[in-house]
Amino acid sequence: MATSIGKLSKSFFLKLLVGIIILPFVFWGMGDVFRGGSQNVIATIDSEKISTQEFVRYLNQLNLSEEQMKSLPNTNLIENILSEYIGKKVMALEIEKIGITISDNSLRDIIKNDKLFFKEKKFSRTAYEKFLLTSGMTAPSFEKNIVTQESRRQFLTSLSGGIVIPDVLVKNAFNLENQIKTIKYIDLNDYYSREKPTDEEIKKIYNENQNSFITEYKTIRYAEISPQIISGDSEYNDSFFQQLDLLENNILDGLSFSEAIKSNNLKEIEIKDIDKNKRDINKQTVKNLPDNLFKKIYQIRDEKIPEVIKIENKFYIAEIKSTQKIKKDLEDQEVSKIINAQLIFKKKIKLNTSIAKDLSMGALNKDGIVKFSNDNNLELKSYKISSLKQNDIFSEDFIKKIFRLKDGKVDLITDNILAKSFLVLSIKTEYNKLEKKTAEFEKYEAKARLNLVNKIFDIFDQSLNQKYNVELNKRTINRVKNSF
Repeated sequence: MATSIGKLSKSFFLKLLVGIIILPFVFWGMGDVFRGGSQNVIATIDSEKISTQEFVRYLNQLNLSEEQMKSLPNTNLIENILSEYIGKKVMALEIEKIGITISDNSLRDIIKNDKLFFKEKKFSRTAYEKFLLTSGMTAPSFEKNIVTQESRRQFLTSLSGGIVIPDVLVKNAFNLENQIKTIKYIDLNDYYSREKPTDEEIKKIYNENQNSFITEYKTIRYAEISPQIISGDSEYNDSFFQQLDLLENNILDGLSFSEAIKSNNLKEIEIKDIDKNKRDINKQTVKNLPDNLFKKIYQIRDEKIPEVIKIENKFYIAEIKSTQKIKKDLEDQEVSKIINAQLIFKKKIKLNTSIAKDLSMGALNKDGIVKFSNDNNLELKSYKISSLKQNDIFSEDFIKKIFRLKDGKVDLITDNILAKSFLVLSIKTEYNKLEKKTAEFEKYEAKARLNLVNKIFDIFDQSLNQKYNVELNKRTINRVKNSF
């Protein structure tokens, strides 16, 4: 199903939903409504129950990766998926209430006008049937999906359709990205660099988190299963796959790796003590081991239980021979690097919190930034920005934040990981001219429309928050998470 939808995303009716159908319908506040209840009901929307079976079917249709499946018990992925599913259910209820329906004629027109099914510039029934066949979908299920998607598109359009965007909103959207901004700024990284972690702080972090500094090393062994060796032929023919099936069956019956190697004359390759990053105990990267093969072998859970794996049309037998866990000491460079990064990050948070407090109290104003510069012996630099792409000092995201700063105001400009932080004072702002009836005007008219539509959707989300009573069954959610 996921493959089919991926192919179908080229169609016009799905393009219309890009960025809309994944709107965050989490407005009911997940954490506050968890409660116990029937183990066969995972959530309720007013009086409508969502059964565990219904949600698991939806979950299976998502075709989550192996890594995502393994992470389900330890992350909030299940809650996030359930939130999205409830959002779709709420939208379906709203669609039903306002009476949106897709007639058979409309459905037929949507399919017949989709260029995905065109041949020689017109609809081809053969192309349509071929798509269904290769996608593994039946016509009823495919057409039901179209009806669902088109209903959602019409519903969302009904919330924002017919909007006329005033020129002032277009100009505002343009001005947010097109300015000549004269500023003064302080690079706070110079400020942070003075705060060096002490030996006591480093030792404390290490002692409190020793389990985090354990590296797991596995000894792996594998052998390629080639046609020449097990079937005496150079091709992957029926004889080869018969022998491969026999080998797999013998392994399931308890055949050991060594016995399988010996009985099939396979060439064994053993790599001792390798970590998840494909490095040995001496921190040397293991060569002559393809990444995709290594990753597949390393994911084998049980020791001394061989498995047959397939990588790029080649077959291998592999096993984890042994596993050992080694605790890194405080002198290890990686440990030192991690601890120092953690402590510096904590100090950045502390210093930024102090700066933000001063900003909120008005202490860091136009005069305050000069005082801050002098008191801390930090250079207050002058700079002029004339484009979002002027990235010699500030990234584009930083410049967007600076462009929102009013003249005479000071703000703390930083990113989510505090890699860079600046104190910025806006001195003077000049705006470029925007001509109507130009491609540039149309571009920012579209941005202004999107901004307004998003505000409408936000208001709609808030109204739904009061309109529907959503309750989640925490016990059932945990049971679903732990079943994977």
